[in-house]
Amino acid sequence: MKKNRPIHKLLAANRSEIAIRIFRAANELGLRTVAIYSHEDRLALHRFKADEAYQVGAGKGPVEAYLDIPGIIAIAKAHEVDAIHPGYGFLAENPALARACAKAGLTFVGPTPELLELLGDKTAARRLATKAGVPVLPGTEKSVSSTAEAKKIAGEIGYPVIVKAAMGGGGRGMRVVRDEAQLAARLEEAQGEAKSAFGDASVFLEKYLPRAKHIEVQILADEHGNLLHLYERDCSVQRRHQKVVEVAPAANLPQNVREGLCAAAVQIARTANYRNACTVEFLYDVDSQNWYFIEVNPRVQVEHTVTEMVTGVDIVRSQILIAQGHKLHEEPLALPVQEKIPLYGAALQCRVTTEDPAKNFAPDYGKLSTYRSPAGFGIRLDGGTAYAGAVLAAYYDSLLVKVTAWGTNLNEACQRMDRALREFRIRGVKTNIPFVENVVNHPKFRAGEVTTSHGSRYQAAFVSRRRDLERESGSEREEAARADREGRNPGGAGHRAAAGHAPTAEKTWSEEICSLGKKRKAIADDGHDVSRCSPVPDGDARPHL
Repeated sequence: MKKNRPIHKLLAANRSEIAIRIFRAANELGLRTVAIYSHEDRLALHRFKADEAYQVGAGKGPVEAYLDIPGIIAIAKAHEVDAIHPGYGFLAENPALARACAKAGLTFVGPTPELLELLGDKTAARRLATKAGVPVLPGTEKSVSSTAEAKKIAGEIGYPVIVKAAMGGGGRGMRVVRDEAQLAARLEEAQGEAKSAFGDASVFLEKYLPRAKHIEVQILADEHGNLLHLYERDCSVQRRHQKVVEVAPAANLPQNVREGLCAAAVQIARTANYRNACTVEFLYDVDSQNWYFIEVNPRVQVEHTVTEMVTGVDIVRSQILIAQGHKLHEEPLALPVQEKIPLYGAALQCRVTTEDPAKNFAPDYGKLSTYRSPAGFGIRLDGGTAYAGAVLAAYYDSLLVKVTAWGTNLNEACQRMDRALREFRIRGVKTNIPFVENVVNHPKFRAGEVTTSHGSRYQAAFVSRRRDLERESGSEREEAARADREGRNPGGAGHRAAAGHAPTAEKTWSEEICSLGKKRKAIADDGHDVSRCSPVPDGDARPHL
């Protein structure tokens, strides 16, 4: 019988919102928490949320500091840490950290090094899915080594194809190839980005589905053979292959498809003898209604919050307890058996980032002169360094805060999300709030009809429309907006609604998502237009604790 491994002090080998999320779960379990931070993060909020905090990677760069495995292990040993949680990104999928923890006698809150090695190689994961009897997209079983080989394989698969990094994820090292003329250049681009992001230029080819939903299934598994799925999430709203808005459960998904995806995810996890938390990801072709395995992410996901909201299961808390050797269906986890896992309503998450949609979503940096966040029933915020006075530097991801909204159905959840987004007051940097607000208000999104291919269309239209608006004078913009509201603008949404006419589905997505013609309604006492923020000079920041 396997013994439990008590944890008294937990270190989060990460930063910002996911480190804070880990600390909160650990605090609820009565554990002492330890933060690490780079020199550039010395004023970051996550270090003040932990019981103890220590600088890591002295003399290293802002990113390299969080990749300093010997430094992280040294801090853990010097301060009597029992366990390390990697979060997501950085070292989360690096078997070297898990192996270093085992060597140092520390508990790694995640899968074994062997599982990380297996699932970190996307081509090996494809072979695992095939072994489990789960369909995979036509593609290469091993990495491609030359353009000539890639051309031969792409010809056999049939265009369009997608080039994907073999050793990474998160949208990095991915390029869609429409025809042979594009292949050599796109292959080189993907290899270069994969090398830069993951230290490995290996790529492989898969058939590209133009109209597909990106569906992932959340898995929890202990080391005693117990395994659960927590239903699925729809992550089809993406930009440059990176998720922006996520929904649980997936809307407009046939029940037989839902059941098939969940069963396949469980089968893959069982075949791998998986333990702890992971997500199994699929593409669902809406035209053929066939679905295919694409990868396993052996860690907690950014979007885990939506699953927690609809099932009531704390995924990070479960990770920590599983790492201690506890069983899924016994105290202190005491999760229901599969047939009794609840599914309450619907939830969606929007990633609020400091990016400027009018400038091709270029990251914006500077000092947050004002930061006021929403609240209220059904709203959850997971933020990092989000407070008035914080200085946002260019070293890290542009994620500012994750907003999760719950409702009895998706439409209600979207209404609640819309209200929450309009309550934000952020000054000093540009954000993507107007963009995600238009997404959640769009009928195509609320009907569950969005596919991964919509991203390239609505992004181009957004930029085009914004530039048109910027060429108009202030008075022209005001008059156009007034005419639109009163139904006097023949091309405006107000006129179309007054006339009883609706645009086509394609126009709806392009115009409603991408247009800035609709002013956001301010829910505040200051009366300012929150869609426009002017940067202020950098300066010192002090956390408001």
